[in-house]
Amino acid sequence: MLRVNNIHSFYGDLHVIQGVTFEVRSGETVAIVGPNGAGKSTILKTISGLIEPRSGYIEFMGERIDRVPPHKRVDLGIVQVPEGRLLFPELTVWENLDLGAYSKHARKQKDAMLKHVFQLFPILEERRNQLAGTLSGGEQQMLAIGRALMSAPKLLMFDEPSLGLAPMLVSRVFETVVELKREKNTMLLVEQNVREALEIADRAYLLESGRVLKEGRGKELLQDEYLKKAYLGL
Repeated sequence: MLRVNNIHSFYGDLHVIQGVTFEVRSGETVAIVGPNGAGKSTILKTISGLIEPRSGYIEFMGERIDRVPPHKRVDLGIVQVPEGRLLFPELTVWENLDLGAYSKHARKQKDAMLKHVFQLFPILEERRNQLAGTLSGGEQQMLAIGRALMSAPKLLMFDEPSLGLAPMLVSRVFETVVELKREKNTMLLVEQNVREALEIADRAYLLESGRVLKEGRGKELLQDEYLKKAYLGL
């Protein structure tokens, strides 16, 4: 479904992504793990079109998209749950969800997707008329995921979904990702919580200093001696 080939992305003169190549197949959950500053979020921004790679290319569903504007990529089905949630705090839960279904493709499925979101997160239905800014951190993350699902994504990308949440809420977020995986959603998960991400992922890539250092099946990388020492404290 997604093929990223030898991309190089920059912030000004800072060379952040240095020749990264990976793929996500239909129905897979793929994780990109690694330390702060490795370039994980920059990869998602490049796929979303918020950053244009200086070289390399990106294909989605067999077509080049690395020069396609961001809103057109959403129309194609590439949707991101951003780090920090980035909700509209002065709008209600319902209004935030409705904004997720702005594309013509998503509008046709809005009622079905809204039902699905409320099944996943009943608390959002209870609080549909509450301002998003008054929700707890965990509820806001649920809303951010729900808003992305309203876009009827073909590829759902998560940028650090557990960041800043209490341990109990972190577990709830990962339970949601597992449930979406059971539904055969295609997902790309960027996450600092290496153990949780690798346990969920079908395949994973370890990113360090803008380069892919290791790749393999999630469960296999959990047994990798380097990852165990560097990231799992074993």
